[in-house]
Amino acid sequence: MGVVGGHAVIVGGSIGGLVAARALSRRFTSVTVVDRDALPDGPYDRKGVPQSPHAHALLISGRKQLEEFFPGLTEELIAGGAVPFDPGQDLLFHQMGALRVRFRSGRLGISLTRAYLEHAVRRRVAALPNVRILDRTAVSGLFGVSGRVLGVDLDDGRRLGAELVVDATGRSAGRTERWLELLDCPAPRTTTVKIDVGYTTRVMHRQGGELHDDALLYLMSAVPPHDKRAAAVFAVEGNRWMVTLGGWHRSHAPVDPEGFAAFADDLPDRHVADLLARTKPVSEENAERFLYPAARRRWFEKLDKLPAGYVALGDAICSFNPLYGQGMTVATLEAVELGRCLDRHGKADEAMARRFYRAAARVIDIPWQMSTSSDFMYPETVGAKGFGTDLLNRYVRQVMMASHVSVPAHRVMLDLQHLLARPPAVLRPDRVVRALIAARRSPAHPAYDGPAAAAP
Repeated sequence: MGVVGGHAVIVGGSIGGLVAARALSRRFTSVTVVDRDALPDGPYDRKGVPQSPHAHALLISGRKQLEEFFPGLTEELIAGGAVPFDPGQDLLFHQMGALRVRFRSGRLGISLTRAYLEHAVRRRVAALPNVRILDRTAVSGLFGVSGRVLGVDLDDGRRLGAELVVDATGRSAGRTERWLELLDCPAPRTTTVKIDVGYTTRVMHRQGGELHDDALLYLMSAVPPHDKRAAAVFAVEGNRWMVTLGGWHRSHAPVDPEGFAAFADDLPDRHVADLLARTKPVSEENAERFLYPAARRRWFEKLDKLPAGYVALGDAICSFNPLYGQGMTVATLEAVELGRCLDRHGKADEAMARRFYRAAARVIDIPWQMSTSSDFMYPETVGAKGFGTDLLNRYVRQVMMASHVSVPAHRVMLDLQHLLARPPAVLRPDRVVRALIAARRSPAHPAYDGPAAAAP
């Protein structure tokens, strides 16, 4: 690893932009992060991250990579109130009509708010000697020559030259497509999967023990295709419960306290309703609803012509259904690949950008396939369905039911969801046979004929 350039500019100061800044700080003499928001000096929600007040999952693979970028971060977050948990033991997962069997996985997860995580990461990045963060600063466009980005123009008339511009503007990145077209760079093809997701969050006081079996987290997705509701309960810093309710295709929870409680009371499982009955809200005001109409993937890796001196990252490449909690982790893993590609090429030219987009595509492929395949369990979902999706979904249903009674089935599902394993892990012939046999012992299986002990 060595210095490959003088100055890099990152547009967007959320998680994706911050981890990109960490990666580039080791490879450029100076790095500037530009964000149009007034960045808070504490763990507070901000306008530029409208989903911030809602439940967020940091996958275990993402936590591990953040720890490599920022040694000691996990311990620091836990010391400040983030809740450590074992996802096999401390998370109640109600899926396909029953709870997954619990077991000690030996994996370490942390549960915390998005604002707390972002503040901790931003503080670490701001302390880097060659990184500066400009908030309340808007980018009005890119400048350069045909096929080459040379920097960014700011709304206040200033111009920042750069050997690399990283677009970490999230789903709003469509505006950068217009900027690139002015430099004779074509926009990538986009795949959209319409899901009409919406959810509402209320924060409750936590004393401990209010969630069944002393669990620390709870996830529920109702049985598709007819029931489209979902729920999440996370223990977070500040001795609070973050309760998020909603679902696909306008199965959205009300924002008023009474309607929110009624939505929970009507769920097919009592965990959320019972917790709400046992706790008091932090605020009596109506909650806010977050709407997410469609997942979107932009296929930069398929372009014949790419601009030198520019790459997109995070949601600017692919924005996932937020119900699966993949976005922050994928952006972090993409930042790792960006650093590797810069090391290999030694400069931010078109060849480096092409290699990066191919590497990013490999990071994206699995979570994209997993999330969109699950979305297509609902007939209302509209978009490009991957080959074999229906067949895969029928088998995954069986593995999900097997996880109700089988520890190996639960373990492989856990590793897939946390991006610690690849799909072939669940498709091995021996596992297919075991999953199909175990699924018949699930209390949610039509052939269920009585309780059975969990498989070792």
